Amino acid sequence: MLGGNLIPKTFRDRMKQQALNLDANSEHEGVRCKVLLPVPLAGPLDYAVADGSQCPVPGSLVEVPLSGRTVIGVVWDGKTCKGGRVFAFAKLKPIARILDMLPIPEDVRRFVDWVSAYTLANQGAVLRMCLSSPAALKPVPVKKHYVALEGATDDARGGVRMTPARISVLDVMAPGAPETASAIAERADVGEAVVRGLAKAGGLKTLELSVDRPFEQPDLTLKGPTLSAEQEVAAKAIRDKVWEGGFAPFMLDGVTGSGKTEVYFEGLAEALEEPEAQVLVLVPEIALTSQWLDRFEDRFGVAPVVWHSEIGLAGRRRAWNAVASGEARVVVGARSALFLPFQKLAFITVDEEHDQSFKQEEGVLYHARDMAIVRAKLAKCPIVLASATPSLETLVNADAGRYERLEMRERHGGAQLPEMHAIDMRHEPPEAGMWLSPILVTQIEKTVVAGEQVMLFLNRRGYAPLTLCRTCGHRIECASCSAWLVEHRFRRELQCHHCGYKEEVPKACPECKTEDALVACGPGAERLFEEVTKRFPRARVTVMTSDTLTTTAQTARVVGEIADRKFDIIIGTQIVTKGYHFPALTLVGVVDADLGLRGGDLRAGERTYQQLVQVAGRAGRADKPGKVYLQSYEPEHPVVQALLSGDGEAFLSAEKKVRAQHYMPPFGRLVAVVLSGPFAPDVMMQGQKLASAAPVLEGLDFVGPAPAAMARVRGQHRFRMLVHAPKEMKIQPIIRDWINSAPKIKGVRIKVDIDPYSFM
Repeated sequence: MLGGNLIPKTFRDRMKQQALNLDANSEHEGVRCKVLLPVPLAGPLDYAVADGSQCPVPGSLVEVPLSGRTVIGVVWDGKTCKGGRVFAFAKLKPIARILDMLPIPEDVRRFVDWVSAYTLANQGAVLRMCLSSPAALKPVPVKKHYVALEGATDDARGGVRMTPARISVLDVMAPGAPETASAIAERADVGEAVVRGLAKAGGLKTLELSVDRPFEQPDLTLKGPTLSAEQEVAAKAIRDKVWEGGFAPFMLDGVTGSGKTEVYFEGLAEALEEPEAQVLVLVPEIALTSQWLDRFEDRFGVAPVVWHSEIGLAGRRRAWNAVASGEARVVVGARSALFLPFQKLAFITVDEEHDQSFKQEEGVLYHARDMAIVRAKLAKCPIVLASATPSLETLVNADAGRYERLEMRERHGGAQLPEMHAIDMRHEPPEAGMWLSPILVTQIEKTVVAGEQVMLFLNRRGYAPLTLCRTCGHRIECASCSAWLVEHRFRRELQCHHCGYKEEVPKACPECKTEDALVACGPGAERLFEEVTKRFPRARVTVMTSDTLTTTAQTARVVGEIADRKFDIIIGTQIVTKGYHFPALTLVGVVDADLGLRGGDLRAGERTYQQLVQVAGRAGRADKPGKVYLQSYEPEHPVVQALLSGDGEAFLSAEKKVRAQHYMPPFGRLVAVVLSGPFAPDVMMQGQKLASAAPVLEGLDFVGPAPAAMARVRGQHRFRMLVHAPKEMKIQPIIRDWINSAPKIKGVRIKVDIDPYSFM
């Protein structure tokens, strides 16, 4: 008897092929269907439609079994993942049911494929961002509503015995308009039991209606403000492309206060003229939207649909369903709104397109600005990238003619750009223990006395970035991260800004146990608040940071109070740079203009320039002229000089030249590989194995592994590698094959970041 291992190879191959043929012939038992699931899988799985019906149309939402549970996925029509196993039909699990919802549109499905291929993220992980509201995939809850009947007397309406309370209920109800018992009872000043009792007696009609109210639709008969000649030129170019249809990218480059929002509102309004068309406006942070929402409502009569992380489960369900059904005509949101299942996307705007917060740093690593361009191309619609300080990537694309450039160099309504001044802190230092130079203190005093507002910008949260012992020199660090704990005096605690760890400020040094020896080093926004309130005790002062304003409601309230002139001095971090319009604000003081230039980051100069232009742009936006004072220990730095001269183009031109010389983005490609794990030797060894397996190709350089700038975060040791490649090289397949082929060490995580923005 021959053992299996003795069967000739050709015979085994023949038998294997016959088995495959038998599997193929068994397909008459049903239909094989590919389903992509919102779980971290590389591609779709095969399921059976065993009742003889056809496979659901691509994009259909279906419920399928997976590892002992049911999961909602999407019928997929893309390419099958390479290397995936093909099971016999008899082994396939059947689709449990097809959801009664519109299919996910083709352009959304192709977008998932594209993002997955570009970022090297699993398709399932990208799809999860599209299906980010699980509650929307379940039946929407219903609630009892009551409708008043017509044609009855007060004594016996419809044959029902009436009481004064029941009469009050009917008096406040409009015939034919369904309302909840609580809403009726509140207006009639009765208990809800009266409403329910009247319905039970037959005096009211009962309806089961969805708890999700429909969104109001924009009023396209309303007209916006009269545009300036410069605004009208830009608006017409956008309107014409929207009317023509098709992919058309614009760079809308306008100085702060030039009215960019009103310009792209014109493109938005043109898009909405087409029935069922939908529009997306991406903003870098939801803090930007408090005043933006007011402007939108003034222009279109209703609020848009809002999408961001602070929305509750019910709000996300309502918004997601409205987008998927086409009911939501205009959506404004953070970067994740890009993955909503728009049925007919006709126009996209990326507001403040330069902002670094458009880069997603966790999960699927992508840049929303770049992915928005892809989304517009797949949807065949125009897109506007708007900013007062366009990113180098956008500028290079405009220079090459890939984007149409629209420029606005005048502030709207006759307002002038602020005067720029530098304070050389080497010659005009502050008093000991203080952070404001005498020149800036004098300017603040003059401004407050004149009844105008001051903004002081310091991009550092908390009271002080470092607490040390004056006796032994011990620095209080996070136990889980290689970072100092930041003192937050408002909350009387020390906090790590990387992992969130908190502890009370100790009375004695943890190292030498000396009491009252701990001192705060360096200024934060809270310490600046302390100095300002001491210097200007009669001034009304507020602080705007992500620590003091933790919700959109809080942000909207404070922004409204500043606009209403309830504060004289505003102290803030980068949150204050986000497009706010405060008519009475005439003085901006940048407390540390050098702060963002430290650390050697590739984009340090560009980012600092953008940030300071944005904060300077808060001054003098109305009829009164503005002034900006930059405190700097290096006023000769090119960034500071560009701000003083107003010649940002020269600075950016020099920045582009340096990047081009070294083939750095946007003239070359970078890929970051971040290794992390609980044991530093294992992480280092994994890096060495990757370095040994690195492919040798002309123009491709590998750097590292080396400890990351943040060498430990949340207890995980971190090493980094950097891949540098020519711009034209298709880097993703190379990186994928390299990572997959290298030996792996258990417990070490490998994270790939295409086009990294952070080098920490």
